[in-house]
Amino acid sequence: MKRALVALLLALPLAATAQEAAPQLQEDPRAARFRDVERGLFVGFEIGYHAVLKTPVADPAHFPYAPAGGGGRAGGLLVGLTAGYDLSRRIGLSIFLLASDLKADPSYGAFNVVGGGLDVRVAVVGASDSNEVERLYGYVHARGGYTKTYPNGLFGTNTPLAQGGLGIEYYTRLRHFSVGLALDGLYYPEPKAAGFAVTPTLRYTF
Repeated sequence: MKRALVALLLALPLAATAQEAAPQLQEDPRAARFRDVERGLFVGFEIGYHAVLKTPVADPAHFPYAPAGGGGRAGGLLVGLTAGYDLSRRIGLSIFLLASDLKADPSYGAFNVVGGGLDVRVAVVGASDSNEVERLYGYVHARGGYTKTYPNGLFGTNTPLAQGGLGIEYYTRLRHFSVGLALDGLYYPEPKAAGFAVTPTLRYTF
């Protein structure tokens, strides 16, 4: 009995040592790793409402039947495409293309604005989900570009575009996709006309 007790007491430290020496499972370096929110190269699409608060006549000689005081306010559909890169978690740089179809007073008619330029966006606030992943952002952005109007000489000919505003964007759990909404002010220097745009957005990051 004493021999069995001594053997048991000697075996206990050996068992503990064997447990401590057991190798830990190593993480497989070949296992795929995914980010909760993708950053980098992206493309985007926006579609919404575009309004111009006044519509002067750029070339009255070519449009003699247009009202001398302009056609008042004009509004219509705006579509846009963007392509760019996230410089950081909160700063993005992109180029944009846009086209809008605007209708003013019937005596003035309709016209199109087509153009493009450069966009800079900065997220100023962010909110995290239940997993502590930042997904919802509030941002400011500014655009500068160049546009052409059709028919040429009605609302304008070739005019720069200054645009900027506020927006929100939510990065979905689909990782590559984000959705948002932007409210922008616009100004066309040639006709000296201001306006605004409200555009839902969809973005895919590679």
